[in-house]
Amino acid sequence: MTALAAWQNFYVIVGSSAGALIGLQFVVLSLISNRPITGNDADAGHAFATPTIVHFGAVLGLSGVLSAPWDAIGTVAVLWGLGGLSGGVYAVIVTRRMRAQTAYKPEFEDWLFHVVLPFAAYATLAASAYVARFHPYEALFGVGAAALLLLFIGIHNAWDAVTYHVFVRTKATDSRL
Repeated sequence: MTALAAWQNFYVIVGSSAGALIGLQFVVLSLISNRPITGNDADAGHAFATPTIVHFGAVLGLSGVLSAPWDAIGTVAVLWGLGGLSGGVYAVIVTRRMRAQTAYKPEFEDWLFHVVLPFAAYATLAASAYVARFHPYEALFGVGAAALLLLFIGIHNAWDAVTYHVFVRTKATDSRL
């Protein structure tokens, strides 16, 4: 399909980046795994660390699906639309987890990058699936924008987590010694 073929390089780059960042995230989590963990930390991990992997995974999966040799855009639009709807539901779950955890008080930036922007990206995916029926060319730009947004959200959140563990948690652990 000509419309999707023009996006092949984009999704190879974006998907490869997401895959590499998933691996890097596991390396970082392994490096900080020897730190003492409390029950509150596990809840915070579900609210802050897990969504990062989910967003990277969504970008990787989206890139794989959109790189497949489809004959028409209809089926792939349904798939990315289902991904968008699932991601929207997941953003609601993350919101509940952020409110329920007590290890860290989320700030505006946390709400923006863990709830608002991911929800916007997943909503764009879902809306683009609907628009693809009438305007496939424009819909693919919406999908590309959502994929890039999720990738940048993941990068931001991974960096935020690393700096928190290095500068805040390390300092708190050192002051207790």
